[in-house]
Amino acid sequence: MSNVLFLVLTILVVIASILLTIVVLLQSGKDGGLASNFVAANQTFGVRQTADALEKFTWGLVAFILVLSIVTSFTLGKGRNTMDVTEQIEQQAAGQVEFPAAPVPEEVPAQE
Repeated sequence: MSNVLFLVLTILVVIASILLTIVVLLQSGKDGGLASNFVAANQTFGVRQTADALEKFTWGLVAFILVLSIVTSFTLGKGRNTMDVTEQIEQQAAGQVEFPAAPVPEEVPAQE
């Protein structure tokens, strides 16, 4: 169950990240950007209101991604996949951890 929840939350973060990228690209920069091309919307909403809506949506997506990232990290819990670095350091200091030896190169037969 935890793995399914983790997968769903991760997919939601990826989708929100893609949406965030698109919304940021739609926002106007110094030169007006894509938001300035909505001339018809200028009559109804105004370019400034469109820019404000895009900015609010951007911050909403950022908050959504932040919250989902924190929740996703808690769904992992302390399972088999996590490593306790402190425990490994203590084992190494006590000499209980053996590191694999480097492979010995094989001798190449001499060519005649």
